[in-house]
Amino acid sequence: MNYANIIASQINVRVRQVEHTIELLEQGATVPFIARYRKEMTGNLNEVQIAAIRDMLLKLKELDKRREAILQSIGEQGKLTPQLQQQIADATTLTELEDLYLPYKPKRKTRASMAVEKGLQPLADALMKQYQCDVEQLAQPYIDEAKGVKDTDEALAGARDIIAEHVSEDIGARNKVRNIFRRTAMLSSKVVKAKEEEAGKFQSWFDWKENAMRAPSHRILALFRGESEGLLRVKIVPDEEAPAVEALERQFVRGNYESSQQVSAAVRDGYKRLLAPSIETEYYNLLKERADKEAIKVFAENLRQLLLASPLGQKRTLAIDPGFRTGCKVVCLDAQGQLLHNETIYPFTSVREERAAVAKLEALAEAFKIEAIAIGNGTAGRETEEVVKRCHFKNKIIAVMVSENGASVYSASDVARQEFPDYDVTVRGAVSIGRRLMDPLSELVKIDPKSIGVGQYQHDVDQTLLHDSLEDVVVSCVNSVGVELNTASRELLSYVSGIGPALATNIVDYRNSHGAFHNRHELLQVQRLGAKAFEQCAGFLRVRESDNPLDRSAVHPERYALVEKMAKGVGASVEELMKDKALRSKIDINQFVSDDCGLPTLQDIMKELDKPGLDPRAKFEVFEFDKNVTRIEDLKEGMVLPGIVTNITAFGAFVDVGVHQDGLVHISQLANRRVNDPNEVVHLHQHVQVKVMEVDLRRHRISLTMKS
Repeated sequence: MNYANIIASQINVRVRQVEHTIELLEQGATVPFIARYRKEMTGNLNEVQIAAIRDMLLKLKELDKRREAILQSIGEQGKLTPQLQQQIADATTLTELEDLYLPYKPKRKTRASMAVEKGLQPLADALMKQYQCDVEQLAQPYIDEAKGVKDTDEALAGARDIIAEHVSEDIGARNKVRNIFRRTAMLSSKVVKAKEEEAGKFQSWFDWKENAMRAPSHRILALFRGESEGLLRVKIVPDEEAPAVEALERQFVRGNYESSQQVSAAVRDGYKRLLAPSIETEYYNLLKERADKEAIKVFAENLRQLLLASPLGQKRTLAIDPGFRTGCKVVCLDAQGQLLHNETIYPFTSVREERAAVAKLEALAEAFKIEAIAIGNGTAGRETEEVVKRCHFKNKIIAVMVSENGASVYSASDVARQEFPDYDVTVRGAVSIGRRLMDPLSELVKIDPKSIGVGQYQHDVDQTLLHDSLEDVVVSCVNSVGVELNTASRELLSYVSGIGPALATNIVDYRNSHGAFHNRHELLQVQRLGAKAFEQCAGFLRVRESDNPLDRSAVHPERYALVEKMAKGVGASVEELMKDKALRSKIDINQFVSDDCGLPTLQDIMKELDKPGLDPRAKFEVFEFDKNVTRIEDLKEGMVLPGIVTNITAFGAFVDVGVHQDGLVHISQLANRRVNDPNEVVHLHQHVQVKVMEVDLRRHRISLTMKS
């Protein structure tokens, strides 16, 4: 199979681009490396296109593996004809392959196979010819009580079972029924009897029906979850079965003889008992796969935005994990996020304790020269924010509410225990909150992406696909930002192109034993980090204190000689070239074009010389909630409030307005115009103005609008 031709046609790029990308992938190159440093080979394909080529290549290889297994199985049965072999070779989808294999697939005992064992195959073949005859007389010779056929009725019933299975395994019949399902299948659900009360959260779908192929992903997943919990019964069947039966009868029934009537009865049975359930299962899986992909796409986009959230940067930070009864855990961190001090304050137990808490926060801010305060946004978060606002700090200190999603997962993890073996989970959680403010990406990579809480039905979707998709997002984000080699955690390093967990551990061990890396090339001294791994990772790692200024940039070491040649051409050092725009303007990059280094790479180099190691993330902006609104009971219809987008789904966006319960801006309320994708209008952590439409105190639901 020519993989490159198939993939190129499906993603609408040139065959040569795909061929070169496949070549690089099979040499062990990563998606970020190919996208950034091999633009000439791929024709400037982006990460999304390269990942699509990688995934399609894997699927095509799996298809070929299945093809070989099917050919071997049929061959071992002695039933592989040249015509069948060609059909299998020409099949382009797994469905086609499985349809071709179905009649030869070893299966458990069926009514048809038992009928064949009773010697009724010749009778079924005779009926299929549909000659004018007396079917009772035709069946008479097959009566054999020793084989379990005591009369002609049993003989004819067995023959019909054989015909029914033949109908259900016929490729043409299966495709006819598939097409009818595609056009007319309805997705319906009903509540399981006597479970109405238990199924309250699925009340909207107690008696639901809609076109299956038009159903949105979030509703499909909701219905399937209700079914998996034993609360809903879900069906995917055509509104009427008559068209499917009629189509099959046109294919298999000829004439109006007694034998034709037997075939007709077998066709109806084959459809109802075998074919319809089989295609329903197929469409169930198809809808599930489509819904999974949509939900994972939403989750992945949310995760990307969360990981690329604006970092405050290296600031001495006081972080608070709020709590009412158990108190607020307070930690002080240096500018690199190292823990300096921790203790607990109890501002909500009494007026005296509140005053003591204020005094303590003021003292800690002074003692540790605090520049920023991070407050967890969970229980008691807004109340803790009010306590902080009552503090009188000597210097200006910004206070920011920080999402706690996943902090508890981190604090109980092996990673947290390794970082802080002598501290309990509350201290670790507070440290995580503070570090998230300083650099969200560096801290969030320590947590399983599924635990960050920005997804939709993440526990219901294909977990392998979810893991792979989210892994791609984390890798993409880490490499697009770049990583400081001398301060990065083991977890952050593991996502750098070409490194992985084992080499990340070796890098940290080397750093601990030998001190800070002096330059990128010193990486080659790390155990098991060879030339290939160096090629893949070097460009994404920064060494700020290196004596080679290019080590602070995204310029790959393989291009250092080229940059030195540029600098020499204008009579300057590389350092001078990077500092002086006038010197760079004298360079004609067209003079440096070669077979392996074209204009795209040269343009990237010039951008890096202009702003070496530029962080692509947006500048940090402080956000504040309305000080008069702290509880859901404070909300009134018509209120206009500042909010921050916390989650984006296919049906809208959730916005935190500071009342411990996010409100929903339905997709229809995101903008004055029609919106198909919420990401067209909002992004995660965006600061927005919303108006309260409705507050349901009983169900703790808040409806918001962003329409003007």
